[in-house]
Amino acid sequence: MTTTQRETVPDTDSTAADHYDVAVIGAGPAGTAAALRAAELGASVVVLEAGRLGGTCVNTGCVPTRVLAKTARLVRETRSAGDYGVQVNPPTVDWAAVVERVHERVDAVRSIKREAARFEEAGVTLIQEGRARFVDDSTLVLDSGRRISATSILVCVGGHSRRLPIPGAELATVPEDVLSLPELPRRVAVIGAGNTGAQLVTVFNAFGSEVTLLDVAPRILVASDESIAEVVTSAFTEQGVDVRTGISTVESLERGGNGAITITWKEGEESISRHVDAVIMATGWPADVEDLGLENAGIEVVKSSIPADRYFRTSVPHVFSIGDANGRDMLVQAAQFEGEAAAENAVLGANRRTPHHLLPAGGFTDPDYAGVGLTQEQAREQDPGCVVARVPFSSVDRAVIDDRESGFLLLIADRRRELILGAHAVGENAIEVVQSVTTAMASGVDVATLANVRFAYPTYSAVIGMAARVLLAEAAVAVDRD
Repeated sequence: MTTTQRETVPDTDSTAADHYDVAVIGAGPAGTAAALRAAELGASVVVLEAGRLGGTCVNTGCVPTRVLAKTARLVRETRSAGDYGVQVNPPTVDWAAVVERVHERVDAVRSIKREAARFEEAGVTLIQEGRARFVDDSTLVLDSGRRISATSILVCVGGHSRRLPIPGAELATVPEDVLSLPELPRRVAVIGAGNTGAQLVTVFNAFGSEVTLLDVAPRILVASDESIAEVVTSAFTEQGVDVRTGISTVESLERGGNGAITITWKEGEESISRHVDAVIMATGWPADVEDLGLENAGIEVVKSSIPADRYFRTSVPHVFSIGDANGRDMLVQAAQFEGEAAAENAVLGANRRTPHHLLPAGGFTDPDYAGVGLTQEQAREQDPGCVVARVPFSSVDRAVIDDRESGFLLLIADRRRELILGAHAVGENAIEVVQSVTTAMASGVDVATLANVRFAYPTYSAVIGMAARVLLAEAAVAVDRD
């Protein structure tokens, strides 16, 4: 099969349809994984992509955000260089150069992904002729007029940023358009204190912007362990960020005569207004399921996503909903595994699922944070007698060496099985620390074994062994009390 990437004149023959075993809508992490796995299993596969290959994460999401986070870190480290006897001028940020660097790094990542080449090597047909829409439950039509029919259809369309339904919402910038800002804003309001919003707070704060963070939730990072959110909130406040959680609502945005935006929100019954130069709405990530013609396939959209069972089958069994489309975890690491599992289910008629209890996730804020497995609250609901160890980074030699003592690692274990139920960290290299614990959890390593692992010196990962030893002692005490 060949790879085709072209715009064509609409096909006037509305009845003709090219048939494949599997049609994949979307070439992001889920779609790419699904297509390659289906082809590996011997199926004829077509991938239908309306935009750029690689999906949101590579093009406008995780990758550019990480480049911005690296830039922000360089600014912070330059400011503290004098502590190490390195004398430098105070750093300034050239926004145009930053944007250029981000695009260059995104292109570099895209070049190693090689989606188009990998599709061609695997015998997968790639068609980029606009949006795919359902004609019926087995047929799709593209903007070009081309029709595709398939025995199984895998919907891997990804998601998009949600704008609040308020007056002036069009004045806000959504996260994937941050690089389109014409200049570095002096004053920024970020609406939404989840992973994306928190990371952008760190970036603009480091770049010298005055940042206000707004959220109706009672705290930031509501998906993270509460103790992690407390540390990040304190750090933001110390860095000069105005954190406003638990607000009633954001009421409106209005452009003033001087070009500034007036943002108005309510705290209780009080309306508060502030003039800013940019507003970033990081207020949700619904699946990109509008205008797919799902009603023609007899598939219902619920809460901006396509419901699917644990095998990723929708209400129409040969149509699968994967990644952001099903509205579950909305993480690259989840989407890839879901894509492979759904491909096996589609091609082999299998019932493979991907339990998502081990999905490490976090953010490159200052300090970093990450978590995997159950939070303390979730663990105590499941097992009131669970044990928790908390080891501060100030006890870790490497953190002291680097003058990064802020933060800690939490390990949570079932007191009887002594297996790790969750791990949560905040501080330098928190994401890498949690990833190491995830590997141990996935391998079924018990606390006693982890406590006896020897860690290279001096490393941040040494905190894992320290926490495991504390946890082992706590578990022994809990058993003695029974």
